[in-house]
Amino acid sequence: MPATPPGRPTRRALLPVLSLTAACLLLVTPATAAPHGTPDAHCAGRIHLRVPGAARRQADCLDELTTAGTVASGHTDPADYAGLTPKDLPTPSGVPGIQIDGYFPDTSTTNNDHGWHHDSQFVIRLPDHWNGGLVVAGTPGNREQYANDKAIADWVLARGYAYAATDKGNTGTAFYRDGRRPGDAIAEWNTRLTQLTRAARAVITQRYHRPPARTLATGLSNGGYLVRWQLEHHPELYDGGVDWEGTLWRTAGPNPLTFLPPALRHYPAYAAGGPAAADAEAALHKAGFPAGSEFLWPYHDRMYWDLTQRIYREELDPGYDGATEAGTPFCASGTSACDADYDYAARPASVHRAVDRIALTGRIGKPLITLQGTLDVLLPISEDSDVYARMVRASGRGSLLRYYRIENGTHTDSLVDVFPDRLRPMVPCHHAAFEALERWITGTGLPPADHTVHRPAGADPAALLTSCPLA
Repeated sequence: MPATPPGRPTRRALLPVLSLTAACLLLVTPATAAPHGTPDAHCAGRIHLRVPGAARRQADCLDELTTAGTVASGHTDPADYAGLTPKDLPTPSGVPGIQIDGYFPDTSTTNNDHGWHHDSQFVIRLPDHWNGGLVVAGTPGNREQYANDKAIADWVLARGYAYAATDKGNTGTAFYRDGRRPGDAIAEWNTRLTQLTRAARAVITQRYHRPPARTLATGLSNGGYLVRWQLEHHPELYDGGVDWEGTLWRTAGPNPLTFLPPALRHYPAYAAGGPAAADAEAALHKAGFPAGSEFLWPYHDRMYWDLTQRIYREELDPGYDGATEAGTPFCASGTSACDADYDYAARPASVHRAVDRIALTGRIGKPLITLQGTLDVLLPISEDSDVYARMVRASGRGSLLRYYRIENGTHTDSLVDVFPDRLRPMVPCHHAAFEALERWITGTGLPPADHTVHRPAGADPAALLTSCPLA
């Protein structure tokens, strides 16, 4: 990932999200319903569909809504989901329908999709053969609205769901420039997913002449964080959610600002070998990075730990490095204002208040299935989902949660291609969790109790790509 550019621009004010009342004023008459008992034709009523609150929308009739067709038609961006799934993940097809691309009013311009140079972009996909449900998602990392297309959208569209995703209101490694005060950019992520969920439900009612029978939230990494936050704050909008290794923001910690600095501080000594290596390894284990995950550390040191710490610290604690923007890449411990020496607990109360604005509580209001890999070394499981599961139970909402620890799963599924004998893909485990949630909310079966899903002994990598029994 590229280094962040120098200089600290003034944080821009976020345009307030339109109220539901104001949004409804932008809604025109929906498409005329088909005669009773007569199914709608392919893409019926496309030109009449409106997205409440959107400043721009473009509706296209497609023969294929999955990446089996949208790559060639230009209705997705493969760069947006690169590196998130195994190379041999099957791609379903045979899903014709309508795709709506657009954006909500916003002042930031980091997303250049469609040449729009406008944030708060979204995609809504409406299959001709609809199963009555809606799946909404926010993106992992700081990616744009097509980031979930391979990992999530293809599969749920093939099952008949309508699908909607947002870029969360800001994108890229300089996302922290958005907003006026620390925490604004991340807080906008939550607002934008709420906004899209309401708008997508309205569009579905126009297209199919009835509201969705069920609305499910799902996402991975930062997208999983959004699922947790939505079910805590807006359970009225959803029937349930699947949280795939969601980021834990907790005011008292743990959070990324508590476990990433030790990785930056101790990994160089571990990598160098010699007499200090054993102590450095022990320090990394103590910070949460599990024993047995050492083979993944070089990649994460090179690609994730340093950048993630610096840009999220800049978003929540820009004063730490003074006038410097997002610190100094790969600085050595002991260097002035080095993120390797960052001590979240010792930072001013204003920093903790910024984290508190985006923090999770565990007070979910609808069924949630959480899954995370035991070899996740970007968000170590002992510092993330293990803690969030305890938070949910401590808040008295344990009956609404099922939590599955996936043995040998890691944060990025493309690494399975590099280490097929050591890792298992998370994608099929997400599929299994999603199906379990469907049965749970429809009353046709309770999910298994919380447990670790072990990797079968001698498992064939090809079989692991398509199967992950939770029972």
